[in-house]
Amino acid sequence: MPADTIPVASSAGPPSGTAAVRAPGFAASAARIFELTLGQMLWSRRTVFMALIVSVPLVVAVVARTLSVLEVLPRAMSATVAGPTMFGLMVWVFYVRFIVPVLAVFYGTALIADEIEDRTITYLFTRPVRRGAVLAGKYLAYLTCTALVVLPSVLVVYFLVIPMGGAGVARTYPALLADLGILLMGLVAYGALFALVGATFRRSLIAGLLYLFAWEPAVLVLPGAFKRLTVAYYLQGLVPHAMPQDGAVSMLQAVFREVPSLPVSLLVLAGLTVVCLALAGRAVEGKEYILDR
Repeated sequence: MPADTIPVASSAGPPSGTAAVRAPGFAASAARIFELTLGQMLWSRRTVFMALIVSVPLVVAVVARTLSVLEVLPRAMSATVAGPTMFGLMVWVFYVRFIVPVLAVFYGTALIADEIEDRTITYLFTRPVRRGAVLAGKYLAYLTCTALVVLPSVLVVYFLVIPMGGAGVARTYPALLADLGILLMGLVAYGALFALVGATFRRSLIAGLLYLFAWEPAVLVLPGAFKRLTVAYYLQGLVPHAMPQDGAVSMLQAVFREVPSLPVSLLVLAGLTVVCLALAGRAVEGKEYILDR
């Protein structure tokens, strides 16, 4: 064949008559993954588990309100356990210290692990989208799913408990907004941390549970700087700004004598979220996932 008839690949672009196939951008890819994942999460078994967990404070609130209306509790006890105090304690005990981190560990560690278990990760990662966009879309779906269940639960508890003891809803409404913000910040920070754990470790759920129920409870009550390596330490720096400063609450806060300031807590939690998501995205981009036979 003469030299002048040899086909030469042009660096100027694809041959005329052919269309260049361009991969969607990061934001568009993340939005598409978000749409696909949100429906799966809302109708998954984990959502049933989540609904059962958030029903616990609802049951407690209904029982407390019923006892208050029927005047079963002694008058002195009813005056001591006012609605705002009880609501603050329930936000701390049920939501901040249990519901938010537990939901985050079960959902966050499963963002990538579920795809490996279902053997669909190869399909996802062979599509013309960045792996980091897959993680980002699934993380946003986790936030939306958990917020749609947790935050309405808090609202129901609020309207059940606050009127106890004669407290007005309008007067305590700013505290409710602060509590909702704290819980949302907890879902954001814990979710980012456990997304990193899920993208890094093979047995990510076990690692996450050990962090929640072994590491955090131990270091929070011990002297020293190790408590600064926990999410709960900075979340508790937000809680006193929303909880009423009554005797019962002050006694609970006395267990955690060292509390970071509000600006420090917000700054650290925001920085932790950004760093964990960046590291999780980098881990997903560079890791080779091998499916077990």
